[in-house]
Amino acid sequence: MSETYDFLFKFLVIGSAGTGKSCLLHQFIENKFKQDSNHTIGVEFGSKVVNVGGKTVKLQIWDTAGQERFRSVTRSYYRGAAGALLVYDITSRETYNALTNWLTDARTLASPNIVIILCGNKKDLDADREVTFLEASRFAQENELMFLETSALTGENVEEAFLKCARTILNKIESGELDPERMGSGIQYGDASLRQLRQPRGVAAQNKQQCSC
Repeated sequence: MSETYDFLFKFLVIGSAGTGKSCLLHQFIENKFKQDSNHTIGVEFGSKVVNVGGKTVKLQIWDTAGQERFRSVTRSYYRGAAGALLVYDITSRETYNALTNWLTDARTLASPNIVIILCGNKKDLDADREVTFLEASRFAQENELMFLETSALTGENVEEAFLKCARTILNKIESGELDPERMGSGIQYGDASLRQLRQPRGVAAQNKQQCSC
């Protein structure tokens, strides 16, 4: 039986190597920690159907390699992404310092409207922390990002990170700020009947007038 869903969103998981991006994706999709995680070569893919604000949304998630030598490969996947998890490791100042570059790539190559949530991963290693919650929170605020600290090991805030991002995209569709019909929006309708409902108000009103006369 084929899956039915209202929307499909294209997501990215980006950030430096070793931050736990693949483990976050695995935890979200499988609800368990990925024990034998090697560095991603190029790009890995996962998908999951979730319920967001009463709508069924299929998330198509591309997990990109964080190593510099794969940068040219992974950049091609940015195009047409609606949302992204920007990941750093709270125990590594180096991965935090690299965030600006990743953010620039996402906003330049994906879409200026891409919805991004900053994830400080490895929250379970709080004793080895090199980046404070407050500092990262300030960075998120300055760059208009949502922010959560996550743990791919315990699962803390992992699902919430993906859902929060999806909820924001959905809100932007409903407010008219994002148009799923626009090329490269990273959003597709899963259900044809939904497309009729989402006609601009003026068009819908016009059609109604034509019907009533």
